[in-house]
Amino acid sequence: MKKMQKALLVFFLAGIIGLLPQEVKAQLKTIRFEQLDSLQQAERRPIVVLLSTDWCTYCTRMKLSTLKEEQVVKQLNETVYFITLNAEEKKDIRFHGHTFKYKPTGVKTGVHELAEQLGSINGQLTYPTVCILNAEREIIFQHVGYLSAKELSRILSMLRKEGKSG
Repeated sequence: MKKMQKALLVFFLAGIIGLLPQEVKAQLKTIRFEQLDSLQQAERRPIVVLLSTDWCTYCTRMKLSTLKEEQVVKQLNETVYFITLNAEEKKDIRFHGHTFKYKPTGVKTGVHELAEQLGSINGQLTYPTVCILNAEREIIFQHVGYLSAKELSRILSMLRKEGKSG
C-alpha cells in the first residue's frame, strides 16, 4: 500500500512540475514620460512609444503577441526606453519642457495632445502607431498599423545599427 501511495505522489508531482514553465520569460520594461529625464542622464537611448487605445483591437493584438515575443522584449529592454501611451489618457503629461493635456472632442471622446504630437501623420492619428524618438526627443520614425514581432525586431535592429554608425 505504501508503494502505491509513493507511486501516486511521484506521478502527481511529476504532473505538476510538467505544467510549470520551463523558462521564465523576460518581462517588458515600460516607463513613464516623467522618468525620461533621469533615465537619459544615466544612459542616453532612443525612445519607442506605442500609441494605442483601449478599444483598438489591433493595439490589443500587438500588445498580446508582438510585445510578448522574447526577441522583441530583449531588444526593447536592452536598447531603448519603451513607453505605451493611451491616446485617450486624461492625465496631464509633462514631456520635453511642455505639459500636454487631454482634449475632449465629444461627450465621451477625446485625444491627448501628446498622442497627437507624436503620432499624427499628415494631420491624422491612427492606432496603433509606433513612434521612435532619438535621445534628443526628436521623431526619427513613425509606423502606423500593426507590427508583427518580426517587423518590429527588424526596425529595432536597424535602429541599433544606425545608432552605432552615427
